[in-house]
Amino acid sequence: MKTRFGSCLGTSVVMVLGLLLILPISCKKTGDNPDTVADKDGNRYTWVTIGTQVWMKENLKTTKYNDGTSIPLVTDDGAWSNLSAPGYCWNNNKKGFESTDGALYNWYTVNTGNLCPAGWHVPTNDEWTTLLNYLNFNGFNYDGSTSGWKVGKSLAATDSWALSSTPGAVGNTDYPGMRNATGFTALPDGYRDTDGTVKEIGNWGYWWSDTEKDAVRAWSRYLIYSSPLGLDDISDKRCGFSVRCLRD
Repeated sequence: MKTRFGSCLGTSVVMVLGLLLILPISCKKTGDNPDTVADKDGNRYTWVTIGTQVWMKENLKTTKYNDGTSIPLVTDDGAWSNLSAPGYCWNNNKKGFESTDGALYNWYTVNTGNLCPAGWHVPTNDEWTTLLNYLNFNGFNYDGSTSGWKVGKSLAATDSWALSSTPGAVGNTDYPGMRNATGFTALPDGYRDTDGTVKEIGNWGYWWSDTEKDAVRAWSRYLIYSSPLGLDDISDKRCGFSVRCLRD
């Protein structure tokens, strides 16, 4: 698989190959739990059950690990580009985004294993695949089919995304019954690239997995406003992406 080093954008692959096992599911309906979980900053998160998994409905916004120690805030573009250690930032380095959007973390922060609240974790690449497989095979494609992994619309929030005319795309208002049908409420928070600049706010949403590909890259997942697909990528560990926590 070819990737572009020095950029957060690798070669995209629709999650079709190699991981097609389906766990027995009693029904396809998703459901919310009204309880919440708190991070060490006191931010509280709600969650949603999708298939056999329980996901936070919001991006992580903590500035502290789950042991209470602080995560380095890195605002300078050059300093971010040179990081080989944990760091986070707010979108466009503007505090205030955290109320809805959460923070952007590099993969070194994810790799500590202490980012999510106790009892939760950053999902593995396989766990992301489990989510997309469940949605694909259980009628959450925008057109109601059970093939093609056209699940972006059912994961994405109903607002904030750039508009698209592509049928079934995340940013298209067609198929209203499938918009955020899972309750996952994915937002287009863009990403912080390896040069330190924040890009594609409103157009893309990127989320880390905790699965390493090699010494400089790790697996990630993303949605694009103009596509109906749930996609995976191999990204430079210096990139700043959103994080969703999965219950242990």
